Amino acid sequence: MDVDANADGTRGPRRADAAAAAEVFADGGHPEWYRDAVVYSLDVKTFQDSDGDGWGDFRGLIDRLDYLEDLGVDCLWLRPFYPSPLRDNGYDVADYRDVDDRLGSLDEFAELVAELDARGMRLVTDLVLNHTSTDHEWFQRAREDPDSKYHDYYLWTSHIDDAYHTGNIFPEFEDGVWSYDEVAGKHYFHQFYGHQPDLNVANPAVQEELFAIAEFWLERGVDGFRIDAAHPMVLPKGHDAHRLDDPQWLFRELKRRARDVNEEAVLLAEADDEPDRLDFYFAGGEGFDGLFNFVGNSHVTYGVGVGDGWPLYRMFEQIPEAEPGGHVWWANFLRNHDEWNLLKLPHEALEHAREEFRQGGDGRDSWIFGRGHRLRLADLYDGDHDRIAMAHSLLLSLPGTPIVNSGDEIGMHADLDLPERQAVRTPMRWDGDEPNAGFSTADPEDLVIPVDGTGWPGVFQADVASQRGVPGSLFERVADAVDARKRSPEVARGDCSIVHVDPDDVWAHRFDHDGRGLLTVHNLASEPREVVVDFDIDPAGAEPVLGSADYRVADSGVAVTLGGCEYLWLRGETREAGGR
Repeated sequence: MDVDANADGTRGPRRADAAAAAEVFADGGHPEWYRDAVVYSLDVKTFQDSDGDGWGDFRGLIDRLDYLEDLGVDCLWLRPFYPSPLRDNGYDVADYRDVDDRLGSLDEFAELVAELDARGMRLVTDLVLNHTSTDHEWFQRAREDPDSKYHDYYLWTSHIDDAYHTGNIFPEFEDGVWSYDEVAGKHYFHQFYGHQPDLNVANPAVQEELFAIAEFWLERGVDGFRIDAAHPMVLPKGHDAHRLDDPQWLFRELKRRARDVNEEAVLLAEADDEPDRLDFYFAGGEGFDGLFNFVGNSHVTYGVGVGDGWPLYRMFEQIPEAEPGGHVWWANFLRNHDEWNLLKLPHEALEHAREEFRQGGDGRDSWIFGRGHRLRLADLYDGDHDRIAMAHSLLLSLPGTPIVNSGDEIGMHADLDLPERQAVRTPMRWDGDEPNAGFSTADPEDLVIPVDGTGWPGVFQADVASQRGVPGSLFERVADAVDARKRSPEVARGDCSIVHVDPDDVWAHRFDHDGRGLLTVHNLASEPREVVVDFDIDPAGAEPVLGSADYRVADSGVAVTLGGCEYLWLRGETREAGGR
């Protein structure tokens, strides 16, 4: 598909027809659509309230699909929307096969799927398979009847002193991994909060339940899942610290059962494990299709924040390489809906990041759980929209599937006045001139999470209305980068290599695919930089894909002049391919 580029490298009109865009990637074989997708992560209950009750809902999300289509994303990842007491933002599931009635109904979920299908957009949902809420019927029946099958859905001990003990994932709020249940008269095992008992995933009956849950949602039009807490699922559990005999079998079988329902179903794992263990989750291509790139998240976001390229070099050294046609693939993100986890950084960098990016004061410290900051991207980068735009350009040019976190595309800030992770989960800000920034018409005290707080004085809170359609705004620059990614099959299909340049605060890498090369150059510094980059393309055919930096193509190289936080994507036919 030919695309005419504007002088600044953007396309006009920017948004392509979904079917036409897919033709770019029609290179034969079974389509791995997720490799070409740009994903947008959102929480239904904080996105748009349609009925004025203070809760976002599926009807509100449907009403805002034009916005997401304008941003250019083609896949939504929905955080948990199941019935839940919401002690952990819905990751404490009380019923896997329904919609929380504050958010809508299964019928309205079906309407969303139909609307997405009509727009050529995909849908990925969270599946929380490691644990349930204590409110779940399974746990209620387990605690009431030790002879029921549900009792063995969980992990119990009557001899707590002899039981296996390990660290809890929320060490600031939980004393350990065992809590006493007065009804059962026993302690139950939980790696997360005490109200989230771990499932006994080694129990074949539990495994069958989990497979059936995935089938239930795939039959309702879901295109795949983010499997929450995939790493804790395979850790030692229970009194005797037992493990699954073959953890990879669980991944393989889940994938097989999912593909039996939808041959294009994708499984993405939240597996925040050590770098040398990450390949395990792919199971040689028979396990997860992609892993959330926590190594990349800590290194890329830190490198952009401090203006230095060494963390990006280290990221590529640490993780298995994502190759076209290979079984390794990454889901890349700058920030997500949790704290910014820094544990994958080397110790000195972690300690530096702990202090460098700390915000707040007066009891509103951003550091949490001994591992990260409860801050949004705008907080980490001091509200610098140029740096946020450059970070998204870098994200969208990395090998893997990019995930844009709701609100980051307009530069929303956290609210450190709110407890724990709620600081980074505030509702979407649509129009600051409207009540509750356009999220809801409800009284502020009735909102699921407050909207208008800033967390500390003097912080400008961005909104959609002031940016959408405004040339040069953060929203439009992120949308342009999304569009550039969708027009660049080289990123998903090409061979990636780092291009070494001086100085260290400029980062460059390239992709080679089908006789063409795509070069991306990012200035991590706030000051202008001039660099010469090795890039062997035909000068006559050089095509700017994204960015307005000055460049000059010469023999075997490109001279690029970049303003502070500026970036350039440049494509051309390689000399070797052209026979030169």
